[in-house]
Amino acid sequence: MANIITIYYSLKGQTIAPGMKIVNLEKGHTAVAAEFIRKAIGGDLFEIKTVKTYIEDHMKMIFEAKEELEKGIRPELKDYPNLDGYDTVFLGFPNWWNTLPMPVVSFLEHYDWHRKRIIPFVTSGGSGFGKSIEDMKTICAGAEISESGGEFLGHQFETSQEEISAWAKAALE
Repeated sequence: MANIITIYYSLKGQTIAPGMKIVNLEKGHTAVAAEFIRKAIGGDLFEIKTVKTYIEDHMKMIFEAKEELEKGIRPELKDYPNLDGYDTVFLGFPNWWNTLPMPVVSFLEHYDWHRKRIIPFVTSGGSGFGKSIEDMKTICAGAEISESGGEFLGHQFETSQEEISAWAKAALE
């Protein structure tokens, strides 16, 4: 079996639930999905963390994220794992403005992705990957990026463990 690591970026705190209701999460949706994946397939787990703290108010935070995207801002990360021993990376993130969150871009640009397999998964309110896989292909030259990544509705993560686990196992085949 491949040497596997599940890497994810996730925010806890305020988010938007169905009906535009603001809810507070003790753990972000992508973090929960990443834990389900690791439990299903094994390997290591790594959370991408920024040095900066995003605005707590979700409605203001989404515009902070949009400004990062529009200006090409790469948030500084707290640390990076050594990926030398891994050949398969499950990479999870929320859909921000129809693409990768800029902290994930900061992370991806740090590495040489040749001879690595990336299996992406996204949590969203229904917009799926958007253009994040295309953007990932540009950033991660030399990587094998799975076209059949996992798309999971964030507000349904609590009842999605079986679906996420089954997807992760199938993605390794």
